[in-house]
Amino acid sequence: MRDVVLTDKGPRPIGPYSQAIRSNGFLYVSGQVALDPKTGEFIGTDIRQQTERTLENIKGILEAAGSNMHHVVKTTVFLKDINDFAAMNEAYAKFFTQAPPARSTVQVARLPKDALVEIEVIAAS
Repeated sequence: MRDVVLTDKGPRPIGPYSQAIRSNGFLYVSGQVALDPKTGEFIGTDIRQQTERTLENIKGILEAAGSNMHHVVKTTVFLKDINDFAAMNEAYAKFFTQAPPARSTVQVARLPKDALVEIEVIAAS
């Protein structure tokens, strides 16, 4: 059993995927990049700005599904350049101030829209 989550609090999917899927008590949020949910335009020119916009998108999707950032149990962060790790981490830490979720961070060759960061999450619903 699974339910599709689709909200205007996050950017519309740019491909054949759902913003999130609810299944068996969890929300699986697809990888998000720094797109403005209202305009679909890319936001931010540096890793801090892009990380913050990306996490705001995730926050909006979670809230629309009846969850929140405190329910996130796992994140995966994809970085265009691992040298951006420290700056991404500073912006990321603002969203997870207590008991942060488990996380993996990897460098990838390229991201959609030439983003500097993409983040996906799993949260309790």
